[in-house]
Amino acid sequence: MGKLDDARSRSRYVTVSEVADQLRVSNMTVYRLVQAGQLPAVRVGRSYRIREEDVDRYLAGQYTVAG
Repeated sequence: MGKLDDARSRSRYVTVSEVADQLRVSNMTVYRLVQAGQLPAVRVGRSYRIREEDVDRYLAGQYTVAG
């Protein structure tokens, strides 16, 4: 296993519902982000799991400068 594989194996995965609660949006909004490719996710059965790092990366990319 390489360094990338080691990092992924230690990643914490969260549910769509957990991401929605964290972002204070609906589950459907999270599903739309996943379907649009803006938020990477892994399909597990009929549901998705999202790495916490990917949620953080998505949020970091959404910052705007007001003014």
